Amino acid sequence: MREIAVFGGSAHPALTAEICSYLDVPQRPVLLKRFANDCLEVQLQSNCRERDVFLIQPLVRPVQEHLVELLLMADAARGASAARVNAVIPHYAYGRSDKKDAPRISIGGRLIADLLVTAGVNRVLTLNLHSPQVHGFFSVPVDHLHALRELAGHFRPRDLSRAVVVSPDLGYAKSAAAFARRLGLPVAAGAKERISDTEVRITAIIGDVAGRDVIVLDDEISRGTTVFELLDRLREEEARSVAVACTHGLFADNALDKLAATDVTEIVCTNTAPLDTEHPKLTVLSVAPALAEAISRIHDGESVSSLFDH
Repeated sequence: MREIAVFGGSAHPALTAEICSYLDVPQRPVLLKRFANDCLEVQLQSNCRERDVFLIQPLVRPVQEHLVELLLMADAARGASAARVNAVIPHYAYGRSDKKDAPRISIGGRLIADLLVTAGVNRVLTLNLHSPQVHGFFSVPVDHLHALRELAGHFRPRDLSRAVVVSPDLGYAKSAAAFARRLGLPVAAGAKERISDTEVRITAIIGDVAGRDVIVLDDEISRGTTVFELLDRLREEEARSVAVACTHGLFADNALDKLAATDVTEIVCTNTAPLDTEHPKLTVLSVAPALAEAISRIHDGESVSSLFDH
């Protein structure tokens, strides 16, 4: 069996360290330089020859900097004769750019996938792509995990006798239904229309939420525009309480403080993106064990799909 070599970019060093701890392997050093002309240079400071190389780098702010860093790491690993280059991208930011919905715009999700493959990536491991079709943008194998197990495990010990899972829109209703099945709960969804990047309209909630303890489930929270609109509808429907859960807690533009200032009882996310702030209402769950298990299975040639079992 080829030796495993794990390198982490600068986007989320704490997650890389935690994954290496679960794998019981050393984290290989990476040297990142910036020249006077603002160009980046990456050096992998450990032997890659005939190794199974894993590069851990979520695409989080500044997204473009971390993307170029990942591309340079992949190119360096390929040039160093790695047996296989695996990109571990817990948050694939360009998953939102999945279709041509206006004239003369790029489909960024596909373009970035092509760039990663051109740079030398042979396999991708990621969590909760914003749009499932982005999986098909890659011409190399993709292991697409989700964090439903971790999120469900957090809520399972609670009294859920009056709870209901609510998806903010019909597009995420399938994942919300899978989450609800894990907890034995009914599911509802918002009828959402996106007006712009900063404005959405939810005209109704499909399902019964009156007098219930609502668990709002979404793939990511950035500005929180959708969640705030949904909270208005849930108040109108007289939900008893509301907890908010997501995989990617990005919380741009002080979204965490704004959301915590509302009547939500709890905000739950995972550590796919680094968080530089804390709040009493915030709970951060680790996906490092799941990613480490997936990396181990990929390296050993075992099934990754079994990680989805209830």
